Amino acid sequence: MNDADVSKQMQQMVRFIRLEAQEKANEISISAEEEFNIAKLQIVEAEKRKVMQEYDRKAKQVDIRKKMAYRLSSGSKLPICTDICGHVREIDVELIESILEEAKEQYAEKANDCAPMITLDNRVYLLPPPSSEESNGPSCAGGVILASQDGKIVCDNTLDARLDVVFRQKTP
Repeated sequence: MNDADVSKQMQQMVRFIRLEAQEKANEISISAEEEFNIAKLQIVEAEKRKVMQEYDRKAKQVDIRKKMAYRLSSGSKLPICTDICGHVREIDVELIESILEEAKEQYAEKANDCAPMITLDNRVYLLPPPSSEESNGPSCAGGVILASQDGKIVCDNTLDARLDVVFRQKTP
């Protein structure tokens, strides 16, 4: 082999090696881009889930506020009573206080009457919620108990009382 052939063969080998290197670099680039896209998609999906969970939590809070306001306003339909005492769970006091005026207004609007005076009893609270799923002790799932100031008229509007009524109605 002469020098020209050797040089030509060397150039072919160099081109081949460069071509292989470029192909390998392209493969690495494509692989890195795929991994990036997968990681990005996972992060986006995780954040979407977080946003949806937060949205659901806030929607539930709004529903709870509406239900508690309704329960307060429907429970305040106790006849003849203008002064009503309310009993709630200790953890619900802030929630109830924040919606109490709204409930009074709803009652006054529906009953075409003046709003009753509803005071929360800060001495006696309903039982706290169950501490865990396996808890079998006494507890209260939520709601309100409204009573006349003398305690002769009582409206138990708690979830536990409602479930008890349904249970008794459905028992053969």
